[in-house]
Amino acid sequence: MVDFTLTDEQKDLRELAHDFAEKDIRKVAWEYDKDSTWPDDIIKKAWEVGLMNTHVPEEYGGPGLDYLSGALIEEELSWGCSGIATSLGANGLAGAPLLVAASEETKQKYLGMLTEEPKLASFCLTEPDAGSDVSGMRTNAVKKGDKYVINGSKCFITNGSYADWYTVYAKTDKDAGHRGISCFVVDRELDGVTVDKKEDKLGQRASNTATISFNDVEIPEANLVGEENKGFKIAMMTLDRTRPGVAGMATGIAQAAFEFARDYSKERVQFGVPIAMHQAIQFMIADMATKIEASRLLTWQSAALLDQGKRNTLASSHAKRFAADSCMEIATDAGQVYGGYGFIKEYPVEKLMRDAKIMQLYEGTSQIQRLVIAREVLMPRQVEAPEPATA
Repeated sequence: MVDFTLTDEQKDLRELAHDFAEKDIRKVAWEYDKDSTWPDDIIKKAWEVGLMNTHVPEEYGGPGLDYLSGALIEEELSWGCSGIATSLGANGLAGAPLLVAASEETKQKYLGMLTEEPKLASFCLTEPDAGSDVSGMRTNAVKKGDKYVINGSKCFITNGSYADWYTVYAKTDKDAGHRGISCFVVDRELDGVTVDKKEDKLGQRASNTATISFNDVEIPEANLVGEENKGFKIAMMTLDRTRPGVAGMATGIAQAAFEFARDYSKERVQFGVPIAMHQAIQFMIADMATKIEASRLLTWQSAALLDQGKRNTLASSHAKRFAADSCMEIATDAGQVYGGYGFIKEYPVEKLMRDAKIMQLYEGTSQIQRLVIAREVLMPRQVEAPEPATA
């Protein structure tokens, strides 16, 4: 039996996130976007009300929410502003590798750090010459006694300028391709950790994106996450867990763009009637609504599989690919409904169109998602399922 009914707790969380987005995010979102302002005050308030670190288990101080609840929260926060939502959600991406593979001591120390006070962490995988092809990374970690020494640079790191620690992927066997990658936790305060550059972005300007360098950074052996040379598997299991949330974010942007376009179409009069009365506009609005419903259902399915302890690689790629592409299409069409005003910064859909683009790029481009989908469809395989979110 298929049941799409949310629990009372999930409904309450959804309402909490929507109210926060409406009252605390939306009223400042466009100003934060204009000036690329770091949303420190909103981050602290979101932490206080429990809208951060949502999947950290209770034993480490978190709420231990299921992945469907997390996707619901991501959608509502992104309805308010996806840039601010990205700032709020980055701890989940950085912490997921620890949940997948870290020792109990590492989880207690670093996940506990995030739940004890409003601190931030960042996920460091992408490099200037290694984006979709992570096996081409040049960052390396060399074992010296009971320490590792890390050298390299990571780019496009969300919250990189403000993180207290980083989940860093580095080559420990330079000749083994993706089978030679390991995962580490690196403290920001260590000698050799440098924030090199803050990016000036097209959209999601209220989130911080930076380049981070590691120059002879020494970390204890205990900061290895999981086993040496198993980092690629950890990264892929991490992205299976986070892509439902990213799909939720894309759905939130799309929902916002749809609502603005729908409401505007009922107010804007051309040829003596509101443009909503013209079939050309009606078809655009109808297509938006259908794509949002499909995006939401794919997102929920990919999250629900995780909560059931099942492998969700295919479902999460379906959700992320479709929701991201639909988000871009819907935001662009919303601009079309606004006509010339959709190109003016004074009107809301201009920002949403810029914000939407990144959804097709980060955490695996839409093209990479298609490769994953094709591989899963053409060469299905059985892989050990991840633990359920509540485990």
